[in-house]
Amino acid sequence: MTVATPTFADERPVRHVLNVSGGKDSSALALLMAGRVKGLEHFRHDGMEYVFCDTQKELPETYEYLARLEAELGSKIIRLNAKAGFDHWHKLFNGYLPSPQNRWCTKYLKLKPFEAHVGNDNVVSYVGLRADEDRVGYISRKPNIKTRYPLKEAGIDYDGVIKILEDSGLGLPTFMNWGRTNSGCTFCFFQTPFEWAKLLEHYPKYFEEAMGYETIDPADPNKQFTWMEGAPLSSLLDPEERERVLEAGIREIAPKSDGKLASIFGIQTGRAGVACLMCQK
Repeated sequence: MTVATPTFADERPVRHVLNVSGGKDSSALALLMAGRVKGLEHFRHDGMEYVFCDTQKELPETYEYLARLEAELGSKIIRLNAKAGFDHWHKLFNGYLPSPQNRWCTKYLKLKPFEAHVGNDNVVSYVGLRADEDRVGYISRKPNIKTRYPLKEAGIDYDGVIKILEDSGLGLPTFMNWGRTNSGCTFCFFQTPFEWAKLLEHYPKYFEEAMGYETIDPADPNKQFTWMEGAPLSSLLDPEERERVLEAGIREIAPKSDGKLASIFGIQTGRAGVACLMCQK
């Protein structure tokens, strides 16, 4: 597949920036652009800037995985932080939690820091969208930022991403071993009930923090802000309900897998078509 290099209205120097999320796809993309994929060395781009927009609400495994990725790349991953964190914006939005319909967390904690980092420079932004994904996602629309999807260009699908990570020795993010599908904040609203139940099992303190953000006012139907649709996180504190959710989750995804734990938990769900590319790739 021949892909034209993005062009800009002026002839200023162009920066090449790859946003890694701590997830499998953007990490495989980083290895591809570093020339680490056999047979696809022509994708290598020296001088690439690797950046990570840190919400400071990420899983510990995400930070550990980024450190390992840095070692594999032999390049520093620049950490970008928003001037104001999640709690500031949560208060400003009067307790309204982010959702697929209003992704203020991605906008203010991921996208804005990225755009501030590149400024008005001409930039090619590299995004880890795979060949088996038919979506655009949530990315910058500034005219000085052009987007490329090298995994798509190279025909690399889900299995191809896994192969890149395994061949490199980096492997999959360890959070996939216990049930988390994608990178992102500990309380990401794209988590399924199954993933929330797994978070409670493995990181009860983060689950408790997420519960603290929910608002349930029986007297005001406009103040029902919960992470899961239709039920507060506290419902998962009931052992019977939690077991029901876990069993339902396994039944939903297991038939589509090859039986490997990473494959079972790595399967894409219906939310994939709308997930945030800056957070979950």
